[in-house]
Amino acid sequence: MTSANRWSDLERPPLDATALRRALLVPGGLWTALDVVDRTGSTNSDLAARAREGAAEGTVLVAEEQSAARGRLDRRWSAPPRSGLFLSVLLRPAGVPADRWGWLPLLAGVATATAVSRTAGVDTALKWPNDLLVTVGGEERKTAGILAERVGADGVVIGIGLNVTLRAEELPVPTAGSLALAGAPVTDRDPILRAVLRSLAEWYGRWREADGDPHPCRLQEAYAAGCATLGRAVRAELPGGRELTGEAVAVDAEGRLVIDSDGRQEAVGAGDVVHVRPAGAAGGNRR
Repeated sequence: MTSANRWSDLERPPLDATALRRALLVPGGLWTALDVVDRTGSTNSDLAARAREGAAEGTVLVAEEQSAARGRLDRRWSAPPRSGLFLSVLLRPAGVPADRWGWLPLLAGVATATAVSRTAGVDTALKWPNDLLVTVGGEERKTAGILAERVGADGVVIGIGLNVTLRAEELPVPTAGSLALAGAPVTDRDPILRAVLRSLAEWYGRWREADGDPHPCRLQEAYAAGCATLGRAVRAELPGGRELTGEAVAVDAEGRLVIDSDGRQEAVGAGDVVHVRPAGAAGGNRR
């Protein structure tokens, strides 16, 4: 299989950029430009470069294949052409206090989980802060990751990578999954992409109207309802090599994960969180 022939895998047809623009670039809407490229290193890197050149809020960049995608903690990954949705969006949340911008990655997680659950017809859950989980063979598997990066003084680029039709032999790691492997009845990338972008626009609009406060726009409530990390025994691998173990009990007003360790509560804003307690013992809710 090569990316030179867009129809080399008939089970993975290419996206129709013209149809997507017609459906999503509407007057008064958030999305202002949308491009689909056959292949790139990283949509986040490419869109960040456009942002520095003055690209407008609402610019969307989608790639059929990424060769050097970046995730949280600078992890690298790749996937076969047209096997997933690999996109980045540019937001410029003017007027929202900068100390509330930390909610944007969690907002993107809520928007993506909601859209995927409704459109693809598969249960989803969020692992803090914004990994999208599905169930494959009775086990939780990561099927999407989200990376938000500040660009200049007023921009944020949010990248979303969603495994849609990855087969078992194509998974990058054993803990990964895809919508197809989770038994999703819908794996057509076009309606899923439209749903994700519409959901993201809706949640972003609510958040901005509330000046970034996650409580009145119900973002904090929605996140907690869909977070599989809450109620679990976890191990947080923190910057500097420190580890914190305990029970994840809440997500605070700043989007940090609150961990109770022997009666002492600590809010974690960065690091890698590992679920220790099995899914069957979790207190988190699924969508």
